[in-house]
Amino acid sequence: MSGREGGKKKPLKAPKKQNKELDDDELAFKQKQKEEQKALDAMKAKAAGKGPLGGTGIKKSGKK
Repeated sequence: MSGREGGKKKPLKAPKKQNKELDDDELAFKQKQKEEQKALDAMKAKAAGKGPLGGTGIKKSGKK
């Protein structure tokens, strides 16, 4: 046992991804995904401005 091996070992570096050429179908799909994400973000922002959906809050019973 040598004292130099203590601690965490560094993980091996992952190989770099190969840049592949995108065809028209893939480009159209990515563009569609971006538009859907923008629409989803817009809906989230719109919904964040409102209060709770139910509006009733915690219901209390008549008993004390």
